[in-house]
Amino acid sequence: MSIYQQFCREEYDSQGILTDFSLEYPENYNFGYDVVDAIAKESPSKQAMVWCDVHGNEKTFTFEDVSKYSNQVCNALSAKGIGKGDTVMVMLKRHYEYWFVAVALHKLGAIMAPVTHMLTVGDMVYRLEKGNMKATICTHENEAPARFLEAKEQSRLEQIWTIKESIDGCFNLTAEMEKASTEFERVETLATEPLLNYFTSGTTGQPKGVIHNHSYTLAHIVTAKYWHRAKDNGLHFTVAETGWAKSSWGKLYGQWLVGSAVMVFDFDSFDPRQLMMIINKYKVNTFCAPPTIYRYLVKTGLMEMPSLEHVTTAGEALNPEVFIRFREATGLSILEGYGQTETTLILANLPWFEAKPGAMGKPTPLYNVSIRNSDGTITEDGEVGEIVILPNENGEKPTGVFSTYSDNPELYANAWSGGVYHTGDTAWRDEEGYFWFNGRSDDIIKTGGYRVGPYEIENVLMEHPAVLECSVVGVPDPLRGQAIKAFVLLSTGYEASSDLKKEIKRFCNERTSDYKWIRFMDFVDEMPKTISGKIKKRDLKEWENA
Repeated sequence: MSIYQQFCREEYDSQGILTDFSLEYPENYNFGYDVVDAIAKESPSKQAMVWCDVHGNEKTFTFEDVSKYSNQVCNALSAKGIGKGDTVMVMLKRHYEYWFVAVALHKLGAIMAPVTHMLTVGDMVYRLEKGNMKATICTHENEAPARFLEAKEQSRLEQIWTIKESIDGCFNLTAEMEKASTEFERVETLATEPLLNYFTSGTTGQPKGVIHNHSYTLAHIVTAKYWHRAKDNGLHFTVAETGWAKSSWGKLYGQWLVGSAVMVFDFDSFDPRQLMMIINKYKVNTFCAPPTIYRYLVKTGLMEMPSLEHVTTAGEALNPEVFIRFREATGLSILEGYGQTETTLILANLPWFEAKPGAMGKPTPLYNVSIRNSDGTITEDGEVGEIVILPNENGEKPTGVFSTYSDNPELYANAWSGGVYHTGDTAWRDEEGYFWFNGRSDDIIKTGGYRVGPYEIENVLMEHPAVLECSVVGVPDPLRGQAIKAFVLLSTGYEASSDLKKEIKRFCNERTSDYKWIRFMDFVDEMPKTISGKIKKRDLKEWENA
């Protein structure tokens, strides 16, 4: 019996259509012990991860390896006082140490806060303080230790751990692991206790810390089995950096639960030819990537990947033309899915119905999904409304939906106003029950697979003396999906010019991570505003499309 079958119940009809699904797990549940260690005990040589990098290095890890290395991390961290309830920021890119650290923190009962390596010092300080983080474990590259040392002076951060290299002011996790035991006594954790803190961007304030509990890992059985269609002893490849929630969707929990190994390609700059070579070399059979990746593959014609059996995408709407051209070249349909950092897979194109190009699919087994008007009433087919998730039949929050926002219970209560979870995204449903994405009611920008909150960029823009008012929106881009564009109202004494435009863009881009860079800018004579004085971003987008 596959490990996932210990935690769920499935029922199918005579045509192979799933008719019932539910998760069943003990009160005391921990992914590290009950999944990783359990597989390691039953099948120690079972492949868990295939890792390679751009320099030609490669490693293969079994579940026994992951179990032992994670125990060594547990012993190294606990020796320095890190334990249950402590929050640890993790910035490890695609280095294989991430998987040992993640499992170890779960075993310790600590709260892991994964972040991208592209954070500035200011980004770090904000998250460290909001998340009340005790320690960080970071890559030795990209001057990450130096940035954390600077951030430590401005926060309550106590410890900085790095890998491979010894750096003044930091603990060397690699060296400490070598001295540590491979045995570790179980720490008791409840399925309802906090596990993860992912920071996600918003337009009405700074990034929000999304807290998930231990049961979140089991909700990704649906992600891996029914959407990714990862299989026992297969090899699944999701293109995502470990700092983003998509990594949890496709590089760890669900895949290991269904018995599939994960493919990890450690790179910084995307090269479609290199990606295709990795898929072919290691014979990847299931693959997931943001639409941006598929656009590059289609544009360059690099689609000869015979080992692939199933492909999926999420993160932004997929252009139907890309869907069609990829299917013509490979015979594979790119199956879309939809969810948020706050949830697991909400909507998807699943095995028991045919995918429609451009559709997000239908509700997944864990969620009762509806489209509602602003007054809470259910929309008619074809009518645009907000995507909401209803409580389960017992009136409880469904497994996989986040527990709270860190340091912001009022925001969490607002997200569940009216007895339903408000995604903030709009869509419409057709007469066959397929959901079609319409827009983001909170104006999050999806660019190159990243989520960017305009508020973060607008804050930096406002620091320039020439900027009186500004607003940032996403505009269509053939490769990125959306590009970031700023509209600027100049202060008195400044005149619009191409040189000033370049100067303001340079000023802002030097102070933000490169995925947040402004690509386009227009000067305006006035900002469109609501009666209450709020800038109407929708009008700005309409100006762009006019």
